[in-house]
Amino acid sequence: MAYYTHTKDPIGCFTEKEVGNYFEYSNNDDPFNWCEDFPHKIWVGDVIGQGYRYGIVKKTVAYIAVDEDEFGLPVLEKWQLKKNIEYFVN
Repeated sequence: MAYYTHTKDPIGCFTEKEVGNYFEYSNNDDPFNWCEDFPHKIWVGDVIGQGYRYGIVKKTVAYIAVDEDEFGLPVLEKWQLKKNIEYFVN
């Protein structure tokens, strides 16, 4: 996955530690989605027609929903973060 340039209402950005890719994230404002337990959208460049993945961004780690299993539950990847910057939001 790579940095997505059309982030809507970003609240922060982070650099993923293993590869060094840069990502922005925003609040998850979707009213009905299968990942309602995830407060963030992580904006990526490889999701056709969507541009983001649901997740939880913390200070040094992010949990990204990359798929769903046969029961409809999210499959997560854990990313270590090198740098996480939260933007000032009014």
